[in-house]
Amino acid sequence: MIRKMQIGDTRSYQRVITCDDIRKFGELTGDMNLAHFDEEYCKKTIFKTPIVHGMLVGCLFSKIFGMEYPGEGTIYCGQSLKFLKPVYPGMQLTVKITVKEIILEKNRVIFTTEIFSQEGECMLTGEAVMMPRKENTDEKANHENTVSRDDQRRHEHHDRGVPDLRHT
Repeated sequence: MIRKMQIGDTRSYQRVITCDDIRKFGELTGDMNLAHFDEEYCKKTIFKTPIVHGMLVGCLFSKIFGMEYPGEGTIYCGQSLKFLKPVYPGMQLTVKITVKEIILEKNRVIFTTEIFSQEGECMLTGEAVMMPRKENTDEKANHENTVSRDDQRRHEHHDRGVPDLRHT
């Protein structure tokens, strides 16, 4: 997979985070902070209304990495996140990843990760390090076939009592 990737490749999708998503995330993580749930409490904060958990927003990249690009079998090695603006329930978000660097010898790809509002404002930015699924190359398959044929010939010669002189 990594050999098919190029610097500058992008993938994106749109997502709206609902109040139900926030409730489920809070229950799953145990983060029931009033900043995400309590309207009265939030009126007294700089946000004025409940905000989405930052990590809920940050985990939206996982759909692309695990299922689309690089895709199934990809391992998430690291992620940095910088929260630039609050995300509110019901906002239309665009989740975008861009290939920044390819480290072929280590089978790692570094991505720029960004989330934008419907108005095009960057709400979150960061970088992710991925380990794509290893490829089965034709060269490796050809080598295995050659070894198998050599082993088969040796066994055929041995079975007939003929020494295999090619490997002495």
